[in-house]
Amino acid sequence: MDVMLIIIGIVGFSAGIILTAIVQKLISRTRIKTFEQDMQRQIEGAKKEAENIIKSAQIEAATEAIKKKEQFAEETNKTRSELHETQMQLSKHEDALDRQAELLHQQENTLKKQEKEVERKEQNIDYKEKQLSNLMAQQKNQLLKITAMNMEEAKALLLKQLEEECEQEMSTLIARKLEETNETVIQKSREIINTAIQRYASEQTCEATVSTVEIPNDDMKGRIIGREGRNIRAFEKATGVDVIVDDTPGLIIVSGFNPLRREAARMSMERLIQDGRIHPSRIEEVVVQAKKDVNQMALQIGKDAAVETNVRGLNNKILSLLGALNFRTSYGQSVLRHSVEVAFLSQIMADELGLDSSIAKRAGLLHDIGKAIDHEIEGSHPDIGANYLKRFNESSIVLNAVAGHHGDIPADNPYTPLVAAADAISASRPGARRETLERYIKRLEKLEEIATGFAGVDSAYAIQAGREVRVIVNAAKVADDSAVKVARDIANKIENEMTYPGEIQVTLLRELRCIEYAK
Repeated sequence: MDVMLIIIGIVGFSAGIILTAIVQKLISRTRIKTFEQDMQRQIEGAKKEAENIIKSAQIEAATEAIKKKEQFAEETNKTRSELHETQMQLSKHEDALDRQAELLHQQENTLKKQEKEVERKEQNIDYKEKQLSNLMAQQKNQLLKITAMNMEEAKALLLKQLEEECEQEMSTLIARKLEETNETVIQKSREIINTAIQRYASEQTCEATVSTVEIPNDDMKGRIIGREGRNIRAFEKATGVDVIVDDTPGLIIVSGFNPLRREAARMSMERLIQDGRIHPSRIEEVVVQAKKDVNQMALQIGKDAAVETNVRGLNNKILSLLGALNFRTSYGQSVLRHSVEVAFLSQIMADELGLDSSIAKRAGLLHDIGKAIDHEIEGSHPDIGANYLKRFNESSIVLNAVAGHHGDIPADNPYTPLVAAADAISASRPGARRETLERYIKRLEKLEEIATGFAGVDSAYAIQAGREVRVIVNAAKVADDSAVKVARDIANKIENEMTYPGEIQVTLLRELRCIEYAK
């Protein structure tokens, strides 16, 4: 029993060992298989990763190769372009050098031909000189034989002929020199006038032809008119002007031909409005005082003008007339400021010509003195002014300049044309004489309209403040011969259809332009 138990125990132990060995073996196989599978998976993963790395490397290599190829192609094209440009420049340089060489060759040939021609001409000249010497000797001998003259008589005849020829050449030379001198004189005179204009500039103060008086309210108009108009009639009778009372708010207009009367009336009206007492007797008192004040003002203005121009020794009556010119306008230009301007221009031109500038300045300041009294005395203002200045023992030079600055009498001294030139410069410069803007624009438009109305005229422009009109014609429609006629017809039409101060210059331009392009 015990043996059986032992045997059974031994068998059971052996079976357990065997079973354990089998189980361990099975577990080892399972582990080995699992390890092999893991290894296989790792190998496959490594292969795939290696393949991916290889593919990425191939792609990067291909991309880099493409970039290198493009960069190489770009550099190659750039190098080719530079080489082509260099080749073109070299070709141009070669062409230029070839042309220069050809030109030098032609010039060299031309010089050789000219040298040969000069040599030939020198030979001909020498030959002709010899022939001429022989002919002169033969003619001299023959002349002596024919005329039976001796050497002295022949020499005298020859000298006479030479003298006649020299006189003819001298006349031609004198005529040419006179022409050159006239050109120089014209140029010098223009320089003198330009210098005078540039050195002198004065402010232009122009008074209106009518005066306006401001009133505090429209009720004042009724007081100015008065009962049945007695106040306004008394005012107009005392001042000699017209008073316009219309619907314009806050204004009364004083109109009169005499500028001194108009100024006295304006001053009287302002004082009456300020005082408030408006009736006929008060009006007479105020007007009398205003006239005295205006005369005193004119005298002071005349003295200021004399001081400004440094003209001394003028009588107070002359100074009063000068001051009166401040209230007188000519085409909108103050006559006093115009006279002062003429005085300075005359002085400057006299200095340029080496004349007495004080005389020129005095004559220029007084040249329009007659305009201060031409509404009281019959005649032209130069004649009136000269006759008036005679009473105050002015010099004959000043009298001639005043009477002749418009060419009414001949000039007997160099100062008269100077004053006339200064008067023309001051009166004709653009802007000296003003017009209303509307009339000014209409006049310019009318000038351009007349010019453009002719056949063949492309455009026209009024310039120089309306003193010149530039006309541009079509060269294909207007010939050179007919251009003169077109300009004359335009000038005639302007004379017939327009009213303007001074003169208007018509400048017609005809130009043919041909434009081509070299490519």
